[in-house]
Amino acid sequence: MNILKAVSLKIASTVAFALMGAQARYLGGSLPVGEIVFSRGLFALIPIVAFFGLRGQLRGALRTERLSAHLVRGIFSVIGTFCTFGALARLPIADVTAIAFIAPLITVVFAALILKEHVHAYRWSAVGIGFCGVILMLSPYLSNHAALTTSMMIGLAFALTNAVSSGGATIQIRRLTATETSSSIVIFMTLIVMAVSLLTAPFGWRMPHPGLELALLVGIGIAGGLGQMLFTESYRYAPASFLAPFDYTAMLWAFILGFWMFGEVPTLYVVGGAVIVAAAGIFVILRERQLGLKRLRDTPMSPISTIADDEVDPDAPVTGLKPAA
Repeated sequence: MNILKAVSLKIASTVAFALMGAQARYLGGSLPVGEIVFSRGLFALIPIVAFFGLRGQLRGALRTERLSAHLVRGIFSVIGTFCTFGALARLPIADVTAIAFIAPLITVVFAALILKEHVHAYRWSAVGIGFCGVILMLSPYLSNHAALTTSMMIGLAFALTNAVSSGGATIQIRRLTATETSSSIVIFMTLIVMAVSLLTAPFGWRMPHPGLELALLVGIGIAGGLGQMLFTESYRYAPASFLAPFDYTAMLWAFILGFWMFGEVPTLYVVGGAVIVAAAGIFVILRERQLGLKRLRDTPMSPISTIADDEVDPDAPVTGLKPAA
């Protein structure tokens, strides 16, 4: 265990995801979401292939007997990725990031409903308190109907859907890691997202300008892929339950980048709601550690990290789970 290295890698991953989100927000009004999503996957393959290639984990990465399970995980990722970038095009970065913090709480609900895990009253209480924090965050939007535009409503729907899809993706990853490697899960997910996003090409794609637009599209993919690798590597040096709370540093980077690039200042409602949701999420993480559950880390709280590889230890599949079809 190397705590300093683990924390450094984990925080670096949240910075990379935040940079990806800021670039996506900048392009959100000028390029179609499908084109941005495709570029995110295409250019993310550069650090992904390099990382797994250097580790000798590319051989056999596309061989699997559980293609349908990868497709289910891919569907969640497709929904989450499109909703993430769709929300960022319409809402401040800090707001999207804060709403995404409810993903671990949704994972608890899915774990009870899908995996049939026994969820104790403590965690159900945390889920309830966390959703109260969400209501607080959304209250400025809901109370001022005159200022609530159609674009904002769509953005809020995208942000909430992203959080739900993140919870579903985490559950599916728990199933996949019973038999699949980290390289297989990451590469299949990336290829599926790319394939689906390519289907949107007939609906308004255009060639990006060779200057800033192209650089930002490349930057989105590189930052996203690098974030995945930093994220995955951090869990080699410390337990998941120890590192998971550091996901909440994403709110700090979202505030800095949002203010610096777009002049966005989060409201007190958003900050207060984010604190409540983060506290509830951390309680869930610590409670699960106390109970000694063998499970993957909770979904990245930032809207960007929902696209990340969510495994605890890429080289050590979780045992005791039945493979899903």
